[in-house]
Amino acid sequence: MTRPKPFVLLATRAEDVPADEEYALFLRFAGLDERDLIRIRMEAGPLPDLDLDALSGVFVGGGPFNASDPPEKKTAVQRRVEAEFAGLLDEVVARDFPFLGACYGIGTLGSHQRAAIDRTYAEPISVVPVTLTDAGADEPLLAGFPRTFDAFVGHKEAVSILPDSAVLLASSPTCPVQMFRVGRNVFATQFHPELDLEGMRTRVRAYAGYGYFAADELELTLAAVRRAPVVHPPRLLRAFVERYAR
Repeated sequence: MTRPKPFVLLATRAEDVPADEEYALFLRFAGLDERDLIRIRMEAGPLPDLDLDALSGVFVGGGPFNASDPPEKKTAVQRRVEAEFAGLLDEVVARDFPFLGACYGIGTLGSHQRAAIDRTYAEPISVVPVTLTDAGADEPLLAGFPRTFDAFVGHKEAVSILPDSAVLLASSPTCPVQMFRVGRNVFATQFHPELDLEGMRTRVRAYAGYGYFAADELELTLAAVRRAPVVHPPRLLRAFVERYAR
């Protein structure tokens, strides 16, 4: 039997421990092995040419870059990564090619679609209730999800205004755009579908000095991610694979 075409994970984390754990969590929750999920660490070098015809779909993980940073504060690596994403998304959106961007992925897709992205709806590292819109409740990728579910978040910026090209699928009380879709097959989430509690705790410790919380708030932040069990978001990765593997 012919093996399905692989998926690709576009990653931007420079720190090896959270980068490797992110990849392991995508593998686990998507139900893939390393042959079926190619990881490209975009922070490490230029994005190689991707032949979308040779892939089943594209995942984007979280990362340290913020689309709303002033241009003069963006590093050369960030500017390169943003330009490479813009070029890739030109093709992804034009072809309506399967794409699921998590956290940083909402910034890349949002920027490409001319969404307003700023710091109005930043959320501290925590667990929040995410509620599906009517369109989200009807979205096949979210079939079986409860109307409201808990999810891990932690971000300095967010989409504040969606363009007409996007369909809002989910929101939270403190961040109105938690998930949206462009076309039929291009998705982005603000929440993290790839994390479990242990992964979130690793992420908290790894980014303790990155401005997500004050220096004396580590224990409070670790307690915040234990506030409620997070069980539903990882199903999104498996659903994406089951829908688009070809």
